[in-house]
Amino acid sequence: MYEQLRAHFEKKITLTDADFQKAVKFFVPKKIRKGQFLLHEGDIGRYGGYVNKGCLRQYSIDDKGEEHIVQFAIEDWWISDMYSSLTGTPAKYNIDALENSEVLSLDARSQEQLCLEVPVFERFFRLLLQGAFIAKERRIMASLSESAEQQYLDFQKAYPQIAQRVPLNQIASYLGITPQSLSRIRKEMVEKK
Repeated sequence: MYEQLRAHFEKKITLTDADFQKAVKFFVPKKIRKGQFLLHEGDIGRYGGYVNKGCLRQYSIDDKGEEHIVQFAIEDWWISDMYSSLTGTPAKYNIDALENSEVLSLDARSQEQLCLEVPVFERFFRLLLQGAFIAKERRIMASLSESAEQQYLDFQKAYPQIAQRVPLNQIASYLGITPQSLSRIRKEMVEKK
């Protein structure tokens, strides 16, 4: 279970065996069945999770009962309500499993302790945060300046594994369009070919 996590770390930092063994003790394995929640809106988001297996989504529900997906997370990705975790305020998002999943969870205190005990993890988490920030900035710009069709094409290109694993209505939610609009876009794309 932890071999994949080590390979993930070593994409950004170099670890000794001793450093990795220190790190592993901070992660708590969790099995999350399809439909089960990792976090409920209103709870404090105490844990971030490295997805070892499966697929999860992070979303909010508006006053009309409509879901707004802000993130999917598949193997080798992280997922959390970072704002809630960092500020200790109630979560604005739900996180649930779209498939039976395995997550290696890490709470904020443990992350801080890990960084103290193995300082190279400061670099790892900084790089992880920078990557998340860049991805969020790109997504905001795309939603402001690109057509829904272009956003869908970009999603398929950037996340082919997710596009094959999640229902179209959830992709539509992620893109901020209705499922009917996504169906129309897909139909028009086929007609253009």
